[in-house]
Amino acid sequence: MATRLNPYLRFDGSARQAMEFYQSVFGGELKMNTFGEFGMQDSPQADQIMHAQLETESGYTLMASDTPPGMPYNPGDTITISLSGDEEVLKEHFAKLAEGGKIGTPLEKQMWGDEYGDLVDKFGVSWMVNLGGLG
Repeated sequence: MATRLNPYLRFDGSARQAMEFYQSVFGGELKMNTFGEFGMQDSPQADQIMHAQLETESGYTLMASDTPPGMPYNPGDTITISLSGDEEVLKEHFAKLAEGGKIGTPLEKQMWGDEYGDLVDKFGVSWMVNLGGLG
């Protein structure tokens, strides 16, 4: 069996909205389970996401959850998701991710010869997009 690396994001109550947004950007199949489905029906977190997984036709897998009770939530810049390749579709992904977010580096040709850009989306997640051979 092959192995793979999957980004796993944690949110403070907005995992459903974030994952639905990422599905609107990348397409694919989104599966979500709530805390209520797994024994916490009477808790304040019953409708929050215990686990979400987005599998796209491009081969991306993105996972997420809301922060479970008792676990600290410390938002920060400790993760950046990098998308790279020769696909023109990445330009479209960059534009959609930027909606409501903040572009740090516009998607344009860089000194190493590739087009590159980075941004923080409206959920506070950092993204790097590199069109070309590096990545």
